[in-house]
Amino acid sequence: MAELAERCARLDQMDYFEILQVERTASPSDIKKAFYRESRAYHPDRFFQLQDKEVKERVNELYKRVTEAYYVLRDDAKRRQYTADVSGPERAHKLRFTESSESETRAASKRQVEEQIGSNPKGRQFYQTGAADADAGRWASAERNLKMALTYEPANTRYKEKLAEVQKVLLEESRKQGGDSFKIR
Repeated sequence: MAELAERCARLDQMDYFEILQVERTASPSDIKKAFYRESRAYHPDRFFQLQDKEVKERVNELYKRVTEAYYVLRDDAKRRQYTADVSGPERAHKLRFTESSESETRAASKRQVEEQIGSNPKGRQFYQTGAADADAGRWASAERNLKMALTYEPANTRYKEKLAEVQKVLLEESRKQGGDSFKIR
């Protein structure tokens, strides 16, 4: 009971790693074992017989936090975000992984995927065709397809970088040929 009271008193200052009593570098299996250990120790059903409502509420809060810690630390993306949050200067305000933190994590992963392949199906199709043309050395065709991809996604940095590479090669080729040929682009 003394340990329970001490952990509940410090609950608002503890991060999820401290709640589960694991290192920040713990493996997923270590986190799972720690969750099961803490879950068995502080499950509300173990304290059902107690008459003190305040103790029961503290047990419920501790168990809820243990479950929350496991939910966040078992997911690699959430764990990375949470570790970055609690390692930063605003540690005291970021001890709990909130809905806004979760939405930030989801938005960051979505942005990362969209930057890699694009968000518009037609844009992706033109980009893939343009990249294949560039790989095959069909520079003019690659340039046209990449420009078309950019009409669907004008802000996509990956598309812009690939187009710049292709245009650089085209410029070098036109200089090698003497630059006397007139070509409309």
